[in-house]
Order: sequence, then C-alpha cells, then structure tokens
Amino acid sequence: MPKRPSKLSRDPNARAFEIVQLAIGEMIPPEEPAKNPAAVALGKLGGAKGGHARAAALSSKRKRQIAKKAATARWSKRK
Repeated sequence: MPKRPSKLSRDPNARAFEIVQLAIGEMIPPEEPAKNPAAVALGKLGGAKGGHARAAALSSKRKRQIAKKAATARWSKRK
C-alpha cells in the first residue's frame, strides 16, 4: 500500500482529484525532508539532561513554589 501524503487540499473537489491521482498512481506523495544527523544528535544531548540539570540547580523551596503555581493554574481552570 502506498504512503499517504501528509497534507491533502482543503477544497473537497481538489482533495477528491488528489485522491484519485494517488489511487491510479499518477501522483507521487511528497516526501518529508531528511533530518540533519548532527542536529539530531545535538538535540538528544541537550534534551536528555535539560530537566535533570534544571532540577538540580533549583532549591527545594523554589521547586515547591513552581509546583504550587502549577497546581493553582490547573485547579483554577475547573471552576
């Protein structure tokens, strides 16, 4: 089964035309651009240690303040 394109046209007539073109094999779905491996490696390095490093740098008092603010924001939406 061929891959489906990620975005089809919003216009119903154009979408129907694109679906028919895909079904009969005349239209090739666009491929996603390849990711830069170096950028992916850098993102994984920072993302893996970001939260732990921030938590280690905060004092327990500051962590409590952040948690209390988050809880207040969550519960204020439920009124």
